[in-house]
Amino acid sequence: MKAIAVRPPNKNSVHLAELPMPTLDMVPNGHGVLAKVLKVGVDATDREINEGLYGNPPDGSDFLVIGHEIFAQVVEVGPLVKRVQPGDLVACTVRRPGGSIYDQIGRNDITSEEVYYERGINLRHGYLTEYFVDEQRYFVKIPKGLSHLGVLAEPASVVAKGIEQAYLAQQRLQIWEPQRAFVLGAGQIGLLAAMMLRLRGLEVFTFAYTKAEGNLKAEIAEQYGSHYISTQEKSPADVAKEVGRPDVIFEATGRSEHAFGAMSYLGLNGALIWSSVTGSNTEVTVPGDKINLEWVLGNKLLVGTVNGNWRHFEIGISDLALGEQMFPGVTEQILTHPVDGLENFQQMMELLESGKCLKVFVNVADEE
Repeated sequence: MKAIAVRPPNKNSVHLAELPMPTLDMVPNGHGVLAKVLKVGVDATDREINEGLYGNPPDGSDFLVIGHEIFAQVVEVGPLVKRVQPGDLVACTVRRPGGSIYDQIGRNDITSEEVYYERGINLRHGYLTEYFVDEQRYFVKIPKGLSHLGVLAEPASVVAKGIEQAYLAQQRLQIWEPQRAFVLGAGQIGLLAAMMLRLRGLEVFTFAYTKAEGNLKAEIAEQYGSHYISTQEKSPADVAKEVGRPDVIFEATGRSEHAFGAMSYLGLNGALIWSSVTGSNTEVTVPGDKINLEWVLGNKLLVGTVNGNWRHFEIGISDLALGEQMFPGVTEQILTHPVDGLENFQQMMELLESGKCLKVFVNVADEE
C-alpha cells in the first residue's frame, strides 16, 4: 500500500513509499484494530520534518511515514476489542508509551523520558497511508454527524488539553473565574482555541498579523464571537491597556518572540498557555527583571500543551460537537485546502510551504 514518507534528517526528502498491508496480529493478545484512513490533516510539523529540523524513522526503517492528524474508519477488530467495532469513525492518539511511570499509567502525553515515540513524528510511522493497525486503547470514536470535522480531532485535543491543564492548575487559587482571554495566532489551533474559550463563557480577543478586511481567519474568529485584531494596527499589550489585562492567554503563533512577549501583559493570577513548537534557533530579548517580579508577586502560571491523550481527544471532540451547535457551519470553514490522494504529496507539501493555507488535509478514501 502507498504512504507519504520522508528520510530524516535529509531535507526535502518527501516521497511516495510502499508499505505491506498491516494485519491484526501486529498487536498481541487480541487487542488490535485495523482502520482505513479517510483523511489526514497536515501542518507545520510535517513541513518542518521534511525540512530536516527533527524526526526519526522507526528502528529498522530508513524512512518515516508522516501525518499525525488522523480521521479513519474501523475495518476489523481483534477478539478482545470492546472500545470500537467495524464501521465506527475514529481518531487516534499520537504519542506511544516509553518506560516512565507516566507511560505505564497511560499518560504517554506527559512522559518524563527524553526519547519519545510519536506516530508520524518520531520513531513511529504516521497515518499518511491507506490502512494502519494499532491497539484499541488509542482509538477515540467520532459521531457520524461530526464526520465533516473528524480530521480536526487531533488539533482540537491539543487545545482542549491546554485549557484543561490551565484550569486544573488554577485550582491552586481556590476561586478562579476568568473573564477575558487573548488568543495569539489565527491558524487552526488559534481559531479552535477561540471557539473553545467562547464556549466556556470568556470574552475573547484574537490577534493575528493580517488585517481583518477580506480575511477568512478574521471572519471565522468573529463568527465565534471573538474580537479579531490585526497586530499591524494594535498590539496585544496596547489592547490590554484599553480593556484590561487578560486572565488567559492562549499562544499559537509559532513565534518565540510572541510566546515570551505574552508574559509582559498577562493579568494577575493569570494563565499563559503555550502551544507553539518552535523548531529554529531564534533568540529573543525580554525584560527579565520586570517579568520575574510581576510573575512572582502576581501568582502567574505558564503551561505548555502538546499531544493529548484519549481523554483530551474526547474533550476536543465534544467541544467540536458543541461548537457546531452554537456556531453552525463555522468550524468547517477552517478546512480550506483539500488534496485528493496520497500520490499528490508534492501538491500537499507545496501548499504547506506556501504559508498561505489555513488548513491542508489529504483525502485518502471515502467513508463506507
